This record gives sequence, structure tokens and C-alpha cells, in this order.
Amino acid sequence: MTEIFVSKPARPAPVHTAGPVAWLRANLFASLPNALLSILILGALGMALMAALRWGVFHAVTAADADLCQAARGIGACWGVVNEKARLIMLGRYPQPEHWRPALATVLLLGLVVASCSRYFWKPWLVLLWAVVLAAFFTLMSGGLLGLSKVTTDQWGGLPLTIMLTVISMTMAFPVAVAVALGRRSGLPAIRSLCVVYVELVRGVPLISVLFMASFMFPLFMPMGKSPDVLVRVVIGITLFAAAYMAEIVRGGLQSLSKGQTEAAASLGLGYWQTQIKIVLPQALGTVVPHIMNNFISLFKDTSLVTIVSLYELTGALSLAVGSDPNWRPFKIEAYLFIAAIYFICCFSMSRYSLWIEKRVAVGKER
Repeated sequence: MTEIFVSKPARPAPVHTAGPVAWLRANLFASLPNALLSILILGALGMALMAALRWGVFHAVTAADADLCQAARGIGACWGVVNEKARLIMLGRYPQPEHWRPALATVLLLGLVVASCSRYFWKPWLVLLWAVVLAAFFTLMSGGLLGLSKVTTDQWGGLPLTIMLTVISMTMAFPVAVAVALGRRSGLPAIRSLCVVYVELVRGVPLISVLFMASFMFPLFMPMGKSPDVLVRVVIGITLFAAAYMAEIVRGGLQSLSKGQTEAAASLGLGYWQTQIKIVLPQALGTVVPHIMNNFISLFKDTSLVTIVSLYELTGALSLAVGSDPNWRPFKIEAYLFIAAIYFICCFSMSRYSLWIEKRVAVGKER
């Protein structure tokens, strides 16, 4: 019997499991109820987006004209307040003829931070670079040298003060936090008790209390005229506050390591500090990178509290620039949106860098 070959009909193509269409099908339109709910939510978001565009773009006033802004009030945004007050918001009460100095100092400090985040600059001479840039920053800001006029710290403000408080405080807080975390795990009762008291005492009060104590209470315990500058006291207070929280983060990383790590180091004849520096701390710090960065971001935003001690950083400078001018006071929302964008850019950049570090650490663990 002769067999006749009959081809079977083609099967349907497999459903795509990757790509935007597949994602929409799986997450937004998996079923009829989900599809209806997704359409309602997307419609509401679309309406909100259009309203925001009409207010912030199509009907907005960009000219620094208070009369035009008053005429468009309730209809469109007044970005003219940013054009009019941007210098005062960004640089605070710093003398206007010298505004190039804080601008240059901020660029140098931000450039140093960005460079420090690159593996290329992770060399021994990075410490020297930090010393040089910090010396240049404070020389530009305070003056009194190289023909620069003297500017007292109570006139510092805006973005330079925010960046300086964050960078200096976190740089000094990190080694203190590591030392305190190791001290809490020490076998010496005196050292362990001292570290516990410090951490629990500082974490038991809000940052605003620490700033109040550093600014108003500390000078009462010092001889007349011998109290440090208010900016120095604030930096020390923020540093101790940030170090207490970071110490607990580092201690959590230390506790996450198995006991076999230290036992293996001891079997190789490594001492205590060799074990901590070469074995324990690199692994512990790599584990808690997200938490350290979260603490950094939180401190960056908490610098707004220094307004209580008459240091006008970014948000304080905004209140000083807009709140004291009756012509522009009704347009505070636009000014706050402006500094909110600055905070978002900085915080988002830090979070992306944290993700990059996490990926690098994960690659090291896989090896």
C-alpha cells in the first residue's frame, strides 16, 4: 500500500513573553476586570497629566514680571519667580558681586564627589585630591586669602551650603560609624558600653534637637568668646547624628557574616585589624550598600533643618528669597517645585550609583 504524505496545518505562533506588549498583557490587561481598572487609572493619569501640562507649560509665564504672573494666577504657573529669584535661592545671602566664588566652589566639590565615585580615581592620591579641593572650597567661600574679600559663614547659603554640609558630614561620619560598629562588637565591656550609650543616646532624639543643642546650648558650657563658629558646631552635630545611624547599618552588615570568615582568617594567622580590614569590612560594607546610600540621601534632605540655627541652605534660602518679597510670595509653589527638581536629580543620581555599586558587588560574589 502506498502511503500518501499529508502535511499538518501550521500551528499558531507562540505568544511573546517579552517586550512592551507582553508586559502590558501580563500586568494591565490579563483579565477583563484588570483591563477595565487599568483603562480607568490610565485615563485619570492622562487627565492629570494634561492638566499639569496646561498649568505648567501651555499657560505658564516665564518672564520675570510680577504683573503678568498675577494676571495668570490660577490659570498657569509663574516660572518668572525662578528667573527673578534663582540667584538668591541657589546662593543665599552671599554677596552678589562675589557669586562666582560659591558657584566655582560648588562645581569643584561636586566634581570631587563625582570623581570619587569612579573606579579610575580609587588610588592613594585621592586622599590628597580631597585635601586640595576642600582647601580650595573653603578658601573660595570664606575668603581672606589671595585677595578675596572675607565672607562670614552666616552669609553662606543655598546649594553650596547644602552640598558642603552633606559631603563633609558624611565623609567624617563614615569612619566614626565603622569604629563605633566595631566597638559595639568588642569584647571589652568599657568600649562596648560607651558605643552603646552613644548610639542609643543620639538615635533617641531628633536631628533638630541635636542642632539646637549644638547651636544654642553648647556655647553656654564654653568660656565667653571661645565657642566655635556656628557652622563648625552644626557640622559636628550632623556628623555625630549620621554616624550613630550608620554605625547600626554597619553593625548589621558585620552580623550578617558567618563566623567562619573570622575563624578562617585566624587560621591563616591574621591579626584582629588585618581580619577586619581585609576580610570582614569589605564584605560587610558591600552587603549594606543600599542602606548606607539611603542614609546619605536622608541626610542630604535633612540639611534643610539647619534653618533653625539661621543657616539658610537651599530651602531656607528659598523662604528668604520669596517669603520676604510680597510681589513674589504668592508663587512659592513654583519655587518649591524648582528646588524639588534639584533634590530629585541629586537623590536619583545617588540611588543609581548605589545600584551600580550593588551590581559590582554581586559580580564579585559570583566570582
